Formats: sequence, structure tokens, C-alpha cells
Amino acid sequence: MEWMLMPLKRYADFSGRSRRKEYWMFILGVIIVAVIVGLIEGVTGMGGSIGGVYGPLSMLLIVAIIIPSIAVQVRRFHDQDKSGWFVLLGFIPFVGGIIVLVFMCLEGTRGENQYGPDPKGAGNTDVFE
Repeated sequence: MEWMLMPLKRYADFSGRSRRKEYWMFILGVIIVAVIVGLIEGVTGMGGSIGGVYGPLSMLLIVAIIIPSIAVQVRRFHDQDKSGWFVLLGFIPFVGGIIVLVFMCLEGTRGENQYGPDPKGAGNTDVFE
């Protein structure tokens, strides 16, 4: 649970590095919350009330997580010693999302890089980190 909430604690922190675990646990948390919100909106009949697609709770969720989502993605790129501007790859039609997905799955650089110390630290041997 701590890994899911860490990007929210670092809400608009675009500096430093984030591990794969932090990124993917945050994404998992967002998916779980989105499913719960969707169920609540479906049961209460609020679904699709905004533009025919989103309900008010879904819109609140999107507004609440947009900044931390971009920030954690920038920190993931920093972990790979790449500029945070790589986030803009996601705007390339059709293939941009796939390219960003691949980058989010890649392991970060070991040791310190220009964006800060290794978030794994020394001696950590976890496989999915």
C-alpha cells in the first residue's frame, strides 16, 4: 500500500528517480480505485453524466491523479537517465503509448546518475524493483 501512495505523497515532485515498483504499484492502485468508482457510478446511475462517458466521481479521480501520474512517469524516465520530456512520446498517435509502456518496463540505471542516487539503494536484490 505504501508504494501505491508514494506518488501521491510526492504529488508534484518532478525531480529525482522512481523505481518500477513505485510506478506499477501506483498504476495498480489507480486501476483498483477506478474500478470501484465505476461500480459506484454504475449502481447509482451517475455514469456517463459528463459528456456521455464519465461520471462526476470519475472526473474527480482524473483531475486528482493527473499531476502525480505525470510526475511519477517523469521520475521513471529519470531513473533510466533520460529527460522527463520523454513523457511527450505518449502524444504520438498509435505508437506513442506503446513506446512509453516499453520505457516504463525497462530497468533503471544502476548507481547514481545525473538525476540522483539509485532509488533501489545498495544491496537490494528484489527481482521486480
